[in-house]
Amino acid sequence: MTHDSRAQDSPDTRRGVQDQRTVMFLRLGVGLIGILLPPALPFGNWLAAEVMGRSTDGFWPGSMSASYYTDTRNVFVGALCALGVFLICYRFDRRDDRWSTAAGVFAVGVALCPTSPDGASDVQRTIGVFHLVFASLLFVMLAMFCLYSFRNPRSTQPARVGTAYLAAGVLILVALLLSVVAGVTGIGDDWSVQPLFLCEWLATWSFGAAWIGAALELAAHRRGGSETAAVPRQPGGALVEPRQPEAQS
Repeated sequence: MTHDSRAQDSPDTRRGVQDQRTVMFLRLGVGLIGILLPPALPFGNWLAAEVMGRSTDGFWPGSMSASYYTDTRNVFVGALCALGVFLICYRFDRRDDRWSTAAGVFAVGVALCPTSPDGASDVQRTIGVFHLVFASLLFVMLAMFCLYSFRNPRSTQPARVGTAYLAAGVLILVALLLSVVAGVTGIGDDWSVQPLFLCEWLATWSFGAAWIGAALELAAHRRGGSETAAVPRQPGGALVEPRQPEAQS
């Protein structure tokens, strides 16, 4: 038996494959939440109104966070809690581990601190401030993954893939900025679908697409039998090259 064969059958190698599979599924879970949550909120409100025989007017929430005061409150809170768990459990390298843990805590914070309702009390307004801080930090951390983790010029990914991750990260930050402008100026407050919801939808779809892309990219490398992940692990911010085993009889 050659050294290569023994290496492929070793417990360390099997654990490495399992770790890559787990990373792939966690990336996919984060991405699917990002893609499915925005349309699920208005559709859920509309469906609940239809089933209960109520008017379907106003089934679009003013923002994704405003869903806390609609029929899809449990969908919104549950999705954010699941997102937080996926991100906290995500483990890839030292830098990404810190980012994902922070993002997971922020996601849970968004779920547990509802946005301020109309006619909010002082306590509700204070909680609403925490909600805005947690939501902003969550989007910023998810943009960082697109800009600095998934997009990595030292990896083997094609240039077009890196460009797609760059575009996703920029879209998240632009959508976040536009949502602040819409909230401050009140532009579109009389629209049936308000700009704040559209900006949040754009940002959420951007990070969702990026995380699904990162999952598929890692899956493609696993199918190809590559020992190097699509995004190289970077403990301490330094690239770690895979060690090539020496072939022996």
